Amino acid sequence: MSELSNPKDKFADVPIRVRSWGYIVLVLAIAFVSQTTSLLFVSWLTFQGMREFMKMFVPNFNLVLVFAVATGLLQLILLLYCSYSGYLLWATLLCIGIGLFFRLGQKATMDVVIGMTFGAAACLLAFSQLAFIRAVEIHQNEWMGLQLLAYIIVLTELNDVFQYLMGKFFGKRKIVPRISPNKTVVGCIGGIGVTIILSNILGYLLLPFGDFICFSLLGLLFGVLGFFGDVLFSFLKRRTGVKDTGTLIPGHGGLLDRIDSLLFNTPVFYGLICLIEMTNL
Repeated sequence: MSELSNPKDKFADVPIRVRSWGYIVLVLAIAFVSQTTSLLFVSWLTFQGMREFMKMFVPNFNLVLVFAVATGLLQLILLLYCSYSGYLLWATLLCIGIGLFFRLGQKATMDVVIGMTFGAAACLLAFSQLAFIRAVEIHQNEWMGLQLLAYIIVLTELNDVFQYLMGKFFGKRKIVPRISPNKTVVGCIGGIGVTIILSNILGYLLLPFGDFICFSLLGLLFGVLGFFGDVLFSFLKRRTGVKDTGTLIPGHGGLLDRIDSLLFNTPVFYGLICLIEMTNL
């Protein structure tokens, strides 16, 4: 029966997806309580993310698990022993090395090489920013990093929730039908609008800087960047012919299906934090 003939089918997946969002936020809250658990959790994110990327781009590769474990362990070592600048250098070289391995060692196509290099950059360079944000201390407040993480994670995840729900209930016109047919103009605009409001609430509660204009601009920025991160991963899935990156999260798919919106948000947010600290605002 089509969605039009039975409108209830359109909302059949809403309860399980909303529950999963709740579980995700709870797991993230527990994982980042201490800096030690945050390092371990980010390393696991790297392992699971690389595993899902490899299943998309090199599904016939025999050493997927070994390769993913090695990348996760290297992530942990870099986070433990490198400064931020040192981390960026070694992680970038590792991403390039992974691309060269598939190009020269596996004779892979350029699509695979680009996909795996991007996957390594996402899992290493992007998701690692969560650990760096957790380590931030402002005014000698050791819990400040946790507050900053709570802001960006809750804002990003609820931006996804708002865009999804508003698109389900009110959206008709597709915004990128060839890439992500479930995304609508109303869902995108409405979700970003609510995210701006939420950014002001969370900003006043959690951030050590900013005002109404600042929080509104941050909400707009992260709402838009979250949308583009989501669309980029939808494009990659279309390109590789997969519906979901995995089956880890009920109603959502794989890990990458759920944290794709953090791809741009976490590096940009950490960069803004560093800029604000340098200018002493």
